[in-house]
Amino acid sequence: MANLRMWIAVLVLASCSNNESMDIDTAGSEPMGFADDECRQVGVTELRRLTARQYDNTVRDLLGLTSSKAASFSADEHVGPFRSNVISAIGELQAEQYMNAAETIAFEAVGQLEALLPCDPADVGDRPCAQQLIAELGPKAYRRALREQEAERLLAVYDVGDAEDDFANGIRLVIAALLQSPHFLYLVEFGRKDEGNGAIAPLTDHEVATRLSYFLWDTMPDTTLFAAANAGELTTNDGISVQVDRMLADPRARTGIASFHLQWFGVDELETVEKDPRVYPEFTPALAVAMKAETAAFANGVVLDAHGTIATLLTSELAFTEDSQLLTLYGVTHSMDQGLGIPVPLPLDQRAGLLTQASVMARHAHAEQSSPVHRGKFVRENLLCQILPSPPPDVDNTPPNPDPSASTRERFEQHRADPACAACHDLIDGLGFGFEHYDAIGRWRDLDGIHMVDASGWIVGTDVDGEFDGIPELAARLAESTIVAECTTRQWFRFALGRGETLDDTCTIDSLARELTEGDGSIEGLIHRIAVSQAFRSHRAAPIEPQPQQPRGDER
Repeated sequence: MANLRMWIAVLVLASCSNNESMDIDTAGSEPMGFADDECRQVGVTELRRLTARQYDNTVRDLLGLTSSKAASFSADEHVGPFRSNVISAIGELQAEQYMNAAETIAFEAVGQLEALLPCDPADVGDRPCAQQLIAELGPKAYRRALREQEAERLLAVYDVGDAEDDFANGIRLVIAALLQSPHFLYLVEFGRKDEGNGAIAPLTDHEVATRLSYFLWDTMPDTTLFAAANAGELTTNDGISVQVDRMLADPRARTGIASFHLQWFGVDELETVEKDPRVYPEFTPALAVAMKAETAAFANGVVLDAHGTIATLLTSELAFTEDSQLLTLYGVTHSMDQGLGIPVPLPLDQRAGLLTQASVMARHAHAEQSSPVHRGKFVRENLLCQILPSPPPDVDNTPPNPDPSASTRERFEQHRADPACAACHDLIDGLGFGFEHYDAIGRWRDLDGIHMVDASGWIVGTDVDGEFDGIPELAARLAESTIVAECTTRQWFRFALGRGETLDDTCTIDSLARELTEGDGSIEGLIHRIAVSQAFRSHRAAPIEPQPQQPRGDER
């Protein structure tokens, strides 16, 4: 096994060769030009490694295997609220994790070898059949055309495995090698041609296809998208738009749309949230799953089914769930006669879109009590894109203990009494107090212990400043905010490109936000415009820093 691992390591290292990687997939259709009226500057393209979810999804679509191997990988990095392993170096532990996963998956794949092979070795011979598999599987794994040298290396790996054992063992090593290649683990991009230091170059068709598939589906391109790339159909707005329409109509888009909203609102890992069972015994793992599923269904219902807007996401009174326990928490009943799959209306004066969903309220709260600070900070950072400074190092961040003699609002007022905390908490608490009608699992309450709930609040530092009473009123105000529209655009941009925005992206984001507010406001329209933007379909190399010249011997 040690010798076989060494062969695979050699193959992987060879695939990183700089002198062979820059000319990948530059043949085919003519490079697309950049229109004079488009934003001409875009941020530097950063190398991205597949997230854990993308890894498992890609293994599923490449090999037909349901994989959860990535659950054991080191945690993904984040860009804002979104998972993205941008310029995230792999350490020894992660390399070992990838190697172990690849070997295990390869064993599972050859267990159903007949379904995997495009040929019958008995008819065409073992080695020719291995060549056919490499020719078919390699381009899918690398998400582009396989280069001749790469195919030869993979075949050499097959030869070693076949000589040491048999045909199946050779195929197993090929699959293990593919899954450890940087061209599988990373979203490798170079653009159509190298135009010099820091230059912007159009992406190849296959690079556009890959960006689209991981943006909308969180997985590799399908056969149709590969065919469009092979035919050079992804060089124009119309060609890309055709694929976006098709992809949004595909069931896999529901996973992608849900993923964006679950991460944006911080509930993607709601199953890990813990509540004090003495205070909230009804908060079970099953209820957490139902809460998260409702948020996913709501996002898909608004964006894909109703072709809705930011306003719909923030103000709808509908619950997208059939879970009786969750509906009970919302204080409504839903009989079978009303029909399964029909959204359930909630009280208009209590619920308003994503902000008041039980998943969001449970996530942004403490184990035994609500949290005006967590909830206000969430709105400020995730919906307004206003990043707050870290608290002073000597500040005690421990929340005040529940006290029957004082309401949550009264106990948290102490933050603004401290001059070191007042500035930030004026920005946070005014928003957070508006959520006080929702306990730590999102249930409506009129009483906080023995105290009547006071859900009045205030919002400052925006274009919709002023006082409000309760979240439905705040949500209606946020739905009209151009700052929220710009922040929503910024969040979708981060999600689509897997990187943070830079000053060079200002034109693109401003243009997208303006079209969102001046157009019909639909989220689907925003997705389309991102996909055809120059930022999405181009590559910008990082400027090469000049190296200081070393003094010659006679100058020392």
